[in-house]
Amino acid sequence: MIAAIVPVKNLVAAKSRLAGFLSPAERRALVQAMLHDVLAALLATRAIGRVGVISADPAALAQAGALGAEPLADQTRDLNAALAQAARHYAAGGAAATLVLHADVPLVTPGELGQLIAARHEPRGALLAPSRDGGTNALLTWPPLALPFHFGANSLALHSAAARERDISLRQFHRPGLELDIDRPDDLWLLAESAGGTAAQQLVRELNVYDRMAYV
Repeated sequence: MIAAIVPVKNLVAAKSRLAGFLSPAERRALVQAMLHDVLAALLATRAIGRVGVISADPAALAQAGALGAEPLADQTRDLNAALAQAARHYAAGGAAATLVLHADVPLVTPGELGQLIAARHEPRGALLAPSRDGGTNALLTWPPLALPFHFGANSLALHSAAARERDISLRQFHRPGLELDIDRPDDLWLLAESAGGTAAQQLVRELNVYDRMAYV
């Protein structure tokens, strides 16, 4: 069984790099729309047996439960420690692998997730989907705790170094829907311009990001 873990920050402080471009209420709505899209893709991926959202935000946990995911209350208030908490939870439940997927990749598709899972190799290893800026948008590890989590600044390099230290095979996995994470105003423009009609795309189009870009 493969378990997916989606970490979500406190919605009040979500997407601070978009402050000045989107209002706090708009940023909150954007995060919730992206979470909707990411969970929809995960729950539609047949190879994934369980989907959990770990967060300290009650609203994010309530949304996760309403959409059919398992709400996991973050006991740590630290991203990587929270992911380790969730991975231990699913490992204890018999998961053979865990997939960490951030909540801000709203163009990811069930097909891409299925391809990522099908690309597993060797009895023990990891697959990493990088972001465009050297970050890590998704990390599949088997067994669940084979690799420590190093999400944050320079996460791609840190995950690669950790894999070498532990003699774990780590490969990169590239797909368009896994590469676009939404952090800056130009990311919103790319999201709006991309084909499709996800909840996040509909929202940014309604917010007229095209017009707002002229003032950024």
